[in-house]
Parts: sequence; C-alpha cells; structure tokens
Amino acid sequence: MIGPQELLVPGEPNVERINDVEFCGKMARPDAEFKLPRSRASTANETLIIQPTYEPSELDPLDKYEIFWMEHQKWLEEKGYMLRPRYRPGWVPSWENGKDDEKQDKRDEAEDRSVFSQTADIMDATRISDNALVSMKRMENGLENEIAVYFSTEPLASHPHNHCVPIYEVLQIPDSDLDNEVIIVMPLLRPFDEPRFKDCTQLNIMMDPRPTFPAMFHPGDISRSRDFKSKAKFHTRTSRPTKYLFIDFGLSLRFEPGQDRKVFPIRGGDRTVPEFEWYGMKTKFDPFPVDVYYLGNLIREEFLQKTRGLEFIIPLVSDMVQDDPAKRPTMDEVVSRYDRMINTLSSLRLRSRLVERHEGPWFLFPTFRTVAHIYRTTIHVFTFRSPIPRPKS
Repeated sequence: MIGPQELLVPGEPNVERINDVEFCGKMARPDAEFKLPRSRASTANETLIIQPTYEPSELDPLDKYEIFWMEHQKWLEEKGYMLRPRYRPGWVPSWENGKDDEKQDKRDEAEDRSVFSQTADIMDATRISDNALVSMKRMENGLENEIAVYFSTEPLASHPHNHCVPIYEVLQIPDSDLDNEVIIVMPLLRPFDEPRFKDCTQLNIMMDPRPTFPAMFHPGDISRSRDFKSKAKFHTRTSRPTKYLFIDFGLSLRFEPGQDRKVFPIRGGDRTVPEFEWYGMKTKFDPFPVDVYYLGNLIREEFLQKTRGLEFIIPLVSDMVQDDPAKRPTMDEVVSRYDRMINTLSSLRLRSRLVERHEGPWFLFPTFRTVAHIYRTTIHVFTFRSPIPRPKS
C-alpha cells in the first residue's frame, strides 16, 4: 500500500508552501527567474575545449543522439563521472569478435548494446568516488534547472514534504553552442510502478530504487543486473520502503507571495484537463486546481482502472477530477482526507493484494499470485513490518 506521504503530498508536483513561496508543478512557465547558486556549478574555464572526435564506422554503430556523450566522455571523467564502455573512445562492439553467424546472438546478450535513453539529453554514468549510478540531463541553464536546484538546497533539501529529485551537481558544458547549456547530475531512478505493486503522466513520478534494489540494475535494461549477467534482484516495497520522487520541472513555475496566480496553460503529458477542453489555451487559469486534476487522473488511470482493491479512494479521486475546477479540493485537503481514510482501514485491508483487472477468477495465475502474497504477508506480519511502508527520513 502506498503511504499517505509517499505519493499524496502537498505541492508535489502540485503545490508546496515553503518559506512563504508557492510552487505549481506542470502547467506553465513563469516570467520571473532567480539565479543559480554559483557554488553549485562547475565553470567552463576548468577544462580544455573539447573537439569532436567521432567518425562513424561499421564497428562503431553509435546512434547520432549518443555522439555528444561519447565526445564528452573524457571531460566527464575529469569531473568524476565514468560513462559505460559504449561511450569511451575507441569502443569496438563486443559482438564483433567472432563468426558472422554468431554476432546477432552475442549482441542480444552484450552489455554494451544497451542504451539508457532514446534522446541526446539523457545519459547514465557511474560516480567514480563511490561507484554510485547516476543519471545526467543536458539542458539550458534556465528555469527548469533553477527550480530543481532550489529544492536541492537547504533548508528545502531536508524538508519532510520534499519529494523532488535531488540534484547532486551542475556541470557547465565547456564547448556548447549555447552560453548557458549545463548538465545536471541526479540519482538514477526507476519508474514508480516497476516492479508492479504487490501490496496494496506517470512519466514525471519515479522511485528511488536503492532500498528495493540494493545491488541496483543496468541503466539500459532495468530488468537485468548491473553487470548484465543475470536478472536484477529486488525486495518488496513493504520490506524495503522506498521514496517516490517528482522529476522534470520544464513546465513548472514559481509564485512570489501575493503574485497573481492565473496564467496561460501549457499542455503537459495529460491532455484531458476539462477546463482546457472547454475554454482552449487562450484563457488564463489558476494552475493549482489543474495540478490536483493531474494527480487524481494519474491515480485513476494507473491504479483504479487497472486494479481492484482501492475502492475506498474512489470518492477522493472523483473529487480531484471534477470537471469544475472550483469543486476540486486543494492539495492540503487531499492529503488530510487521504490520511483520515487510511486511519479507518484495518491492517488486513491495508495488506490486501491489488488484483489486476485482467486476471480471470478461474485462471491459475491469480491463484499463484494470491498464495505468494499470503506467504509474503505472513513474513511481514511476524517481522513487524508496517502495512504502510515508509522510507527512513
């Protein structure tokens, strides 16, 4: 079961009032900006300008979106981050060694055939100092980066309601065509519903995998172990509680106290916001009810429409996705109502299994899942595991 402070928290990605500043998550860009703390960024003057070194060849089949990272591998190593062998100078695909009829089979099992992302902006790396896996995002040093860094700076970084992805470091790209292009370094995360929930747009909520995946996994294929030699091993969320994090602040905005909160909308991944459909994109809206809708619709689509067992939350979610934004609860009210509902549920109900709607009642697989769930639950009860897993603060 998802804990009340793991997904439904005030202001993430919807609204958070911290130090008399309000934030709204996924609707529009503001006009105001604030400065990135200089101590957080590496400057371009610290290293030599990087010259392009990539020349395509049959033995070096990098996609064009990977070239940037290969050309900056040495510079990133100087900064303390090591890219995988695929992106190091002189890389030769491991499957090229051998007979022609064996190359495809070797490629299917090769670690260096996997890629982290189908975009030039995202890459995985290993932090050399502690061997930790990280992810990197290439972006303009603008509002998205500044908001992310703001939430990673004390006292907000340790705020109990802060579920924004932490930013480890900001690197100024030395040879960029843009004056303000940077790379932000973050922990390597995992989709919030992978592995699927056993106890108990989507793309902007991730989970910190470190508690549930102590040995981590391969960035290019999250079902495989970090060395790519076996399946990734993991624990349940009940036995190793994890934290859910919000990423991608490209459509976020910041309001100063007393500032007019109505703005023109920018569509995010969820295109079903009722007021956008009624009035179009040329009418200003209060973005906070819109974000309440976004979160409610995510829960509706990703949980209520796909599983059985969460019927107790339907009234709350129905209010969150009201057509009339004035009838939606605030995020603080959502959290308060959620807490009250959870407190009325028995331990047995909280430990019950989420049943996927496509599971037939007479099919053998659901029976196996139920037996496995009872076994795990028995262990959790006798080891005094809470039915609501909460990560350590």
